[in-house]
Amino acid sequence: MERKRILLCLAHMSADGAEQRFVKEAFDSNWVVPLGPNVNGFEKDLEEFVNTPDGSTEQPATPTDQASAACTRPAKVVALSAGTAAVHLALLACGVGPGDEVLVQSFTFCASSHPITYLGATPVFVDSEPLTWNMDPDLLEHAIRDRIAVTGRKPKAIVPVALYGMPYDCDRILEIANRYDIPVVEDAAEGFGSRFRGRVLGTFGRFGVLSFNGNKMITTSGGGALICNAGEEDAQKIMWYATQAREAYPYYQHEAIGYNYRMSNICAGIGRGQMTIVNDHIAHHRHVQQLYEQLLAPIEGITVHSQPADGRFDSNYWLCTITIDPELRIVGQENAYRHVITGAVGGAAGVIHAVDCPTTDCQPNDNVEALRVALDKANIEARPLWKPMHRQPVYRQAPAYTNGVSESLFHRGLCLPAGPYVTDDDVRYIAATIAAAIVKR
Repeated sequence: MERKRILLCLAHMSADGAEQRFVKEAFDSNWVVPLGPNVNGFEKDLEEFVNTPDGSTEQPATPTDQASAACTRPAKVVALSAGTAAVHLALLACGVGPGDEVLVQSFTFCASSHPITYLGATPVFVDSEPLTWNMDPDLLEHAIRDRIAVTGRKPKAIVPVALYGMPYDCDRILEIANRYDIPVVEDAAEGFGSRFRGRVLGTFGRFGVLSFNGNKMITTSGGGALICNAGEEDAQKIMWYATQAREAYPYYQHEAIGYNYRMSNICAGIGRGQMTIVNDHIAHHRHVQQLYEQLLAPIEGITVHSQPADGRFDSNYWLCTITIDPELRIVGQENAYRHVITGAVGGAAGVIHAVDCPTTDCQPNDNVEALRVALDKANIEARPLWKPMHRQPVYRQAPAYTNGVSESLFHRGLCLPAGPYVTDDDVRYIAATIAAAIVKR
């Protein structure tokens, strides 16, 4: 009997059907619109979650608050149609426009950088440091100084990313941002529930981005939210932009360009149900990470990426990732990249933009692709790490400050299943499959 398909990360519904209950209430009350009681309730649930400390009494070594009263004034949350919409509106509220530059982590998904181009601005990519795989603070400061020297102007915003749920170094990034008076938009789309020094990611900079896509820590089927740390005024501005920027008249008056970005009451109902089990999901991901660390440790040439051990970082381990020694040989490696792929990875099933060549000038090593194929044949979904944005053809003209870290990781890395449907037996099966795929020396 063929083994079930083990998916990378798929959200899990609550056991008591809370999602269905909230959605049913929306239909019963005829609130099938992009606003309503579920949207309000979901925002309140999120505000309670992000404003709740984990009991840690450790204080930041350096000032990290961009909002002057961030420690005393609770963050406000606006529910939106997608995490990408949240990035877009946060940058807009930071004053980003045509001709501006925004410093953004290169090692990320395109949703971190595409909204910069929506606004007519230019992304300036900053490479990673090797411990967290996130934005390198030293390179960030170098980039700020150099952009000022080259353009005569400061970048308008900084966008660090919680890659695969791993916190970025909030101490150093925020200290640098504050010193140069540049707002930070935290892209915590993959880091919902991750913490730095006991504090939820997304509550350090001026704004924090969340995503509730179908493969995230919790889901609303599709959707996102923006954490507004400077208070009610920012939240009201974001909500205004997200509802087509309507003015307060008894007819439709528009004095600025707005967007249809508000979350629907139906999707928010799913989110409210998901919030009842969010801590269970986070605990499960961390448990799966521990199992991978334990089971893959004896396999020479396979390294599981783990959070730094200095006590500041608390990852949700949205995805568990490994790197593969370039010298390790995998069964079938000689056939890597022999055939043109006929589909797109990720949430683009059925969306095909045909290519005529199986390779590019920047791709994972042959042994990484061979292991991905071996896992796929065993009904295990695995994916390469994000391809750095500074190596994406669409951004070939964008400025980039690099050190080789993200590109090296892309060549060597692979994401393994970690979602709520992944059982302990599944992890053992995945580890055994990896071990079996290695050519014995």
